Amino acid sequence: MPILSTFNTILTWAMKKRIHQMELFMLFPMDVQKEVLVGLTKKAAKTEWGIKYGFKSISSIKQFQEQVPISTYEQLFPSIERVMKGEKNILWPTEIEWFSKSSGTTNAKSKFIPVSPEALEDCHYKAGKDMLSLYVNNFPSRAPFTGKSLVLGGTHQVNHLNPKTSYGDVSGVIMENLPWWAQIIRTPSLKVALLDKWEEKIDMMVKETITQNVTSLAGVPTWTLILLQKMLEVSGKKNILEIWPNLEWFAHGAVAFDPYRDLFKQLIPSAGMNYQEVYNASEGFFGIQDEPGRNDMLLMLDYGIFYEFIPMENWDDENPKTLTLEEIELGKNYAVIISTNAGLWRYNLGDTVKFTSINPFRIKISGRTKHFINAFGEELVIENADAAITYACHETGAILNNYTAAPIYFGKGNNGGHEWLIEFEKDPSDFTAFCRLLDQKLKEVNSDYEAKRYQDIALSPPKVHHVEKGTFYNWMLKRNKIGGQHKVPRLSNTREYVDDILVMLK
Repeated sequence: MPILSTFNTILTWAMKKRIHQMELFMLFPMDVQKEVLVGLTKKAAKTEWGIKYGFKSISSIKQFQEQVPISTYEQLFPSIERVMKGEKNILWPTEIEWFSKSSGTTNAKSKFIPVSPEALEDCHYKAGKDMLSLYVNNFPSRAPFTGKSLVLGGTHQVNHLNPKTSYGDVSGVIMENLPWWAQIIRTPSLKVALLDKWEEKIDMMVKETITQNVTSLAGVPTWTLILLQKMLEVSGKKNILEIWPNLEWFAHGAVAFDPYRDLFKQLIPSAGMNYQEVYNASEGFFGIQDEPGRNDMLLMLDYGIFYEFIPMENWDDENPKTLTLEEIELGKNYAVIISTNAGLWRYNLGDTVKFTSINPFRIKISGRTKHFINAFGEELVIENADAAITYACHETGAILNNYTAAPIYFGKGNNGGHEWLIEFEKDPSDFTAFCRLLDQKLKEVNSDYEAKRYQDIALSPPKVHHVEKGTFYNWMLKRNKIGGQHKVPRLSNTREYVDDILVMLK
């Protein structure tokens, strides 16, 4: 125990030293971002991409925007595929040995994102240290490093196009390459953490960690809940604190946390439990909740990523104008464009954010450019749906497990509408009231939805299905999308997901 206390003291001291560097990019955001862009283009000037777009001559942000096109994954894929096959100096000068695999795109089942040594060291690992730095700075009396951090991650495998490289979930790539000090404080063992069979992994994680002193958790809320519920099932305990009494911190990302907050409080009934949201993806690490109690995240500006933003009204433009940080407005939806230290140049991330603060720059994830419902001009985004679900659950005492929604198109004898599939951990006290409150809150948070719902002329009230427990897990299992970075698509402008689940339920 004294050894662990000493380790906690040393690591806490080391982590706090980073705080003043964060304060610098908060005070001088555009200076830092300009420096990032200059560094990126200078380093990649002799790559094939850099030569093609004249990186050597670029001396300003405006010139960069004029000379380099915005790219989707589909447009970048031919270059990425060449890198995967072993070609060098295409998008980035250093050798790429790892690729992060994420959910599919229009030209393939999966996306493969290059992960350079710089992206690992200066982005993902730096972000991991910053999470710890912010936590120990906000809670100086806590001792998170006296125990283990349970990380629920993915897996990886050898790249069949080039056996000298590998690909996998970004969490699996990161875990495989973690520095020694981080390996010391995390659990389970790599052998278990990187198992590719989800059910076996969960069983082995329970067996290996149930007797350990786990003080923190990190992962996607949905999959973490499955692990915690399995812990209780195996142990016979009433709550997680009976297994891990020193548990104090959960770093979570990938899906909005508010719909799951009540369930976590039920499983971990501690007033001293702290929750920290992070914004990480296969393409990079972008934001960290820097203050307790906030519902937004600090945009991290010195991770080797240069940011641009497209206003929602310009998403479909052929050559949309992008804005830099000094041009953004509070409360508007923006698509995120990134240029990174792994060779993603003016890459459309597919995520949408809203800025909640400009001094410093803080953001909330509002959805995806492809995950929304706008079949009737209602422009319903994930942020709206999460807010409405959370409200309806709170008012009816329900606890959410998962949900998805899609449009009901106009047909003979029916108006348009939205169809929701919702799975509860705890059922609402009044399901009819739940549906009414869901609709009511959607009207409150989205004026376009409210206008289309006026007197049921364009949109009928939501059609809500209360599906059985396990529905979404079984559907994700059927699609081979269990664990790791996979998540249930919240909203879709087509009926692909909803219809697939409804067919499965027949």
